[in-house]
Amino acid sequence: MPTYIFGHTTPDSDSIIGAIALSYLKNKLGEETVAVRQGEINPETAFILEKFGADAPAFKDSFAGESVYLVDFSDIAQSPKDIKEATILGIVDHHKLGDITTATPLECWIRPVGCSNTIIKQMYDYHEVAIPQDIAGMMLCAILSDTVIFKSPTCTKEDTKACKELAKIAQIEEYKALGMEMFVVKSNLLNATPRELVLRDFKDFTMGDKRIGIGQLEVVDLSLFDTIKEALFEAMESLKVEGERDSILLLLTDIMQEGSQLLVVSDEEATIAQAFDTTLTSHQVWLAGVMSRKKQIVPFLEKAF
Repeated sequence: MPTYIFGHTTPDSDSIIGAIALSYLKNKLGEETVAVRQGEINPETAFILEKFGADAPAFKDSFAGESVYLVDFSDIAQSPKDIKEATILGIVDHHKLGDITTATPLECWIRPVGCSNTIIKQMYDYHEVAIPQDIAGMMLCAILSDTVIFKSPTCTKEDTKACKELAKIAQIEEYKALGMEMFVVKSNLLNATPRELVLRDFKDFTMGDKRIGIGQLEVVDLSLFDTIKEALFEAMESLKVEGERDSILLLLTDIMQEGSQLLVVSDEEATIAQAFDTTLTSHQVWLAGVMSRKKQIVPFLEKAF
């Protein structure tokens, strides 16, 4: 019976590519593993998989009685519903330590870097396993995505070092140009409903006794949202009610201006405004310099709630 490797619900490129890269490494080390996913592939990840000729991992959302590795998360809110009935063999993550607990010892690679794939690259180096060219290219793209081409405050020297080494393996010279090509794909809002956009890169968090959903859309031009912002608010309101959430936040991040427009649907709007020492106008506010949900949004909300 194989061990399954997967990322969080509503997976992004880091969680999908991370599962693929970690599965290859574990298989080379003698473990039988399979990369799977908990949700749909987003346009950016589809672009990466197609560019390097890789298939998307199969969908699987039930793991009772299975052995698993978790990539890019350690929160119950981002886990399959039966995660407590699975045996967690390991976690590879670059976020804060979440609320998942285990009954047995496990392998943990949790480090304060900009992307889980940076850590997986370090795991390959530690075990002295060569990275195939196609997997190196996908890992490079995942790091470029998560670090917003090194503009995110989460980016570290370890991330830039990993990118340089992965680019050499993948034989990609202009990797920053590749990053911009990815973000152009990410900026394409056509053929997606407002609900799909809110959920494109979305995570649930438990903060105190509150359930908070936070989405993020990274684009090269914030004006792309001018005509659909009200529809986004309507989708957020629906998701708040359906998911029995206390709040829904959506970061509209402009990677060129290096900041985010924060949209808020909440019963506790004043608490959210206080968390960022600001005032919301029409349920939104511009946050200059804010590009990271992990580092610049979640910690302040957790303190407030």
